[in-house]
Amino acid sequence: MAGGQDSPDTALAPFLLEPLFLDKIWGYADLRPWYDNVAEGESNGSKGANPIGEVWLTGDACKVASGPHAGKALAQVFRDAPLAMLGAAAPSFESPILIKVLFAREKLSVQVHPDDRMAQKYGEPRGKTECWYALAADPGAEVAVGLKPGVTLDDVRAGMEQGTLEQILGVLPMAKGEMVFVDAGTVHAIWPGSILLETQQNCDITYRMYDYGRARALHIEKAAEATKLKTRSGIIPPRVLADRTILIDVEYFCVERIPVKGTRSSATLPGPGEPPGGLSYLFAAAGSARLAGEGFDPVELPARCVAAIPAASPAFTIEDLGELDLIRVSPRWLEQPA
Repeated sequence: MAGGQDSPDTALAPFLLEPLFLDKIWGYADLRPWYDNVAEGESNGSKGANPIGEVWLTGDACKVASGPHAGKALAQVFRDAPLAMLGAAAPSFESPILIKVLFAREKLSVQVHPDDRMAQKYGEPRGKTECWYALAADPGAEVAVGLKPGVTLDDVRAGMEQGTLEQILGVLPMAKGEMVFVDAGTVHAIWPGSILLETQQNCDITYRMYDYGRARALHIEKAAEATKLKTRSGIIPPRVLADRTILIDVEYFCVERIPVKGTRSSATLPGPGEPPGGLSYLFAAAGSARLAGEGFDPVELPARCVAAIPAASPAFTIEDLGELDLIRVSPRWLEQPA
């Protein structure tokens, strides 16, 4: 990795990020109690409020809320301090992963994302592999992941053209605490009933295949090209270790639950086989925390917010301020699959 404005030994303390709320036609007008956010026009009972479906936690446009880069967009921090953010082993300057919370009041479109190879064929830097962790789920909640056994690509194309695609989808039950892996090329759809923490490659390429009669364009040709009949997708069982629970660890990202009993040192955060000094994010799924160390002001981490932990972060201590459920998300630089 070459270039950039910082040097390898430039320290960069942990910093808080402001959530970014995105309008989606399938979302909610009122996100309380998860976020103190009501769609404009909804609080006084007026019609036409734009529902909110996605809360981006590490998006390029998310604003830094603490520290020397406060007020900047996250993408600008990566441009200004790529080595401090990512470490020398990172393959590019860009933000590698996007973390968001999804609130689906209605069914999302049936869709598919390209893998790296297809995305690069069309001039994009990367494809989109993702995972969903259920922060909450109603009884009977389901998602669609993959295709039923025996389905062919001709069946998929016919389903898109005739509006019958939903009938050939594989369906998974969702319960709180479950993790679903959605490999690139997997036909999928998020349905109502669960609140999902999504971790994905930092890519927003979506090929819409079926949209329940909404007046939005479909992408039949590219969706057919991107679709894989069999993928690695599905429910991932947790791996419980002495000091953490690994929810998923694949070539693009690792998601872990990190117990904090009172306080915990940052030196204990890297997991087995993980080299020290890489970027990670801490998400408070519940409760709140304080990050404190020498040389920087303490960072308060509220519920459902994210703190960025740069590769060049100084040592710090995490303090549980009450009922903390801490999720750690870190990018991976492993060999890409063929």
